[in-house]
Amino acid sequence: MVGHTGSGKTSLAEAMLAAAGSIPQKGSVEKGTTVCDYDPIEKQFGHSLQTALVNFSWQGAHLYIADTPGMADFAGQSIAALGSADTVLVVINAQHGVQTMTERLMRMAAARNLCRMIVINRIDADNVDLPGVLRDIRERFGKQCLLLDLPAHQGRDVIEVLDHDAGDADFESVTQAHRALIDQIVEEDETLLARYLEEGTEPSIGELHAPFEKALREGHLIPVMFTSSRTGAGVRELLHILATLAPDPTEGNPPAFYTGDPGTPDVEPYGAIADPSRHVIAHVFKVTMDPYLGKVGVFRVFQGTVRKDMPLFAGDAKRPFKVAHLYRVQGKDLVETPELTAGEIGAVAKIDEVVFDCVLHDSHDEDHIHLKSHQLPPPMQGLAIAPRRKGDEQRLSEVLGKLAAEDPSFVVERDGEGHEWVVRGMGELHLKVKIDRMTQQYKVDVDTRPPRVPYRETISAAAEGHHRHKKQSGGAGQFGEVFLRIEPLERGAGFEFVDQVKGGAIPGVFMPAVEKGVRRALAEGVIGGYPVVDLRVIVHDGKTHPVDGKEIAFITAGRKAVIEAILAAAPSVLEPIVEMLVDVPDGSIGEVTGDLAARRGHVTGTRSGGQGTTSVAALVPLAEITEYASRLKALTGGAGSFSFEFAHYSAAPPQVQRALIAAFTLKEEESA
Repeated sequence: MVGHTGSGKTSLAEAMLAAAGSIPQKGSVEKGTTVCDYDPIEKQFGHSLQTALVNFSWQGAHLYIADTPGMADFAGQSIAALGSADTVLVVINAQHGVQTMTERLMRMAAARNLCRMIVINRIDADNVDLPGVLRDIRERFGKQCLLLDLPAHQGRDVIEVLDHDAGDADFESVTQAHRALIDQIVEEDETLLARYLEEGTEPSIGELHAPFEKALREGHLIPVMFTSSRTGAGVRELLHILATLAPDPTEGNPPAFYTGDPGTPDVEPYGAIADPSRHVIAHVFKVTMDPYLGKVGVFRVFQGTVRKDMPLFAGDAKRPFKVAHLYRVQGKDLVETPELTAGEIGAVAKIDEVVFDCVLHDSHDEDHIHLKSHQLPPPMQGLAIAPRRKGDEQRLSEVLGKLAAEDPSFVVERDGEGHEWVVRGMGELHLKVKIDRMTQQYKVDVDTRPPRVPYRETISAAAEGHHRHKKQSGGAGQFGEVFLRIEPLERGAGFEFVDQVKGGAIPGVFMPAVEKGVRRALAEGVIGGYPVVDLRVIVHDGKTHPVDGKEIAFITAGRKAVIEAILAAAPSVLEPIVEMLVDVPDGSIGEVTGDLAARRGHVTGTRSGGQGTTSVAALVPLAEITEYASRLKALTGGAGSFSFEFAHYSAAPPQVQRALIAAFTLKEEESA
């Protein structure tokens, strides 16, 4: 189940569990008593923040339901769950209609060739325009969105239209909806179509089953249904449709497995078959860190049978792990089971080798099998974090590793320049939830700030530098003298060190010390505290002393000589420029391009993205987009997205340079 936040997915899952008799009564999202929203932070926010799994039986079928988050900040969880499904149930709030995440996930489900069904939920809410919602659905997703039932008696119940050709509905005609549905389905079977056209005889429900599923698989039919998770209207009818008409694992479109290394041209499709007697092929689509069980890998079995105590391989691992415990997942509860067959969903625990997106198998013949990439959106919101308590550095590192392992859209980086951890997520809320989890679950308090922008320093002229280091303190002293000159290099060339000393003025044994001092100065920065790049340092003369010539003396002399030269070589600060690609609704182009210009950005082009969207390409200083995710969300009503990658370094504007240099000078004075 996917859909925009507030569509009622969790409440609908609860209503289905209650109708199936798996729970004695429905829980409440508001009260924090649902099976799916079991995490304390989910209860605190009142929204699903991760994918939850439930399963139950209905009319002889065993159904597995994945309840996914609807907020864009947690889209990674929803997208990853698509890999576990045969059918995607797109839930729409009857009051709000089609919203951003609805469209986004519909497109992704179609791209993965998954069967799609639409559920218009909360039909009992006030001021709903169900005919208007249906019109909007058809305008956005096509004429193949056909009614499978209709609300009746002011939304108190529904009437199915596949096996009813007459009845009283709140809107539309049951007869016309029935006829349109039959017409669409029989087109998938030439024999049925010929009989239907020639004799005018409607096929039986049994005869329609196969062409119904074929229409689903090929995207020629997207059934639309109506429910109220609050009153239960339409819930039993929805369960009946899922149990009898939705494709089972042997009937759905085959999953997109392939053999070969990802990203290489030497890949071939691999046809996993839902046959319990074949080799095991299973895919891990969710990882969680349980405080008692450790790492828990949740997977879908696509082929074969996974049994307790059997050996399995994770990816191309050489050694197998033993399935000591095998579980079915019911919300927060893991229920032990002896086996899971093709089509079922389960979990293993305490297995370090099991990671997100890996393929589990029982033979080395399947070592290089992968499932098609999930195309997760890149995390763009960043925070630099540090432990509040001294001594928590190692603990923080461990916690960040656990959080990254269970969330494919949460990335942890170590900034070597700033000596800090930088975490990146899908938005402010995504990162706030992670920080709250560190504090509440792992008891690690952290301080946060925007990440350090990786400015650079460079020179624009040649210059000479000289320093004599002489120190006498009782016994043997220190002496080293260095003459050097520096020259600018092309942007991106880096650093060159050249030894042109003749006649042994600086003995060769001390030249590495001179280079060490030079590199130390370049790494520390001279005018702004940022690494100095794109210059050549040529050491051409110097002096030593037969007794006092020391390595430390030449390190110091080299460092101070190059600093002197840089200060005389018209130094400047460079800022990183990134190439951005911003996808926005057509109606928001003006606001977005204007905002990019205000951020010193330069729009380099636009192109149509289809579905009423436009992609805007721009070059923008990295310093100007540290909080861009929130701004874009405000400009586009949450419908915009963006990505960026490093393009080049460019001279920062004079006012930016002055501010950076002044801040560094003040810091140096305070520490002196």
